[in-house]
Amino acid sequence: QVQLVESGGNLVQPGGSLRLSCAASGSIFSINAMGWYRQAPGKQREWVATITSGDFTNYADSVKGRFTISRDNAKNTVYLQMNSLKPEDTAVYYCFANIRAWGTSVVELHWGQGTQVTVSS
Repeated sequence: QVQLVESGGNLVQPGGSLRLSCAASGSIFSINAMGWYRQAPGKQREWVATITSGDFTNYADSVKGRFTISRDNAKNTVYLQMNSLKPEDTAVYYCFANIRAWGTSVVELHWGQGTQVTVSS
């Protein structure tokens, strides 16, 4: 069984920074792309950033230049460094990972439970 656990969400003032973490655990053979989505109150879930197994990164225009995604393959962990935060960044942030478990050739999409980020003065 594979599990993704996020941490790092908090209340922060506009212009501040936060670092989110998402650790994958369980019977993991390999992890392909990892990344983040977010969902603000009353809005649909939107993609934020992705990092491939080869460390190629891609960002939504709304966060480009402010957010940085990275990963530590030894720890099966993906990070999201968020700088210059704005009130419109307020949302529940969900990590995802495409994981192949031991004993299977199938790559499955897994989600974390979400972590709340609130940007307010």
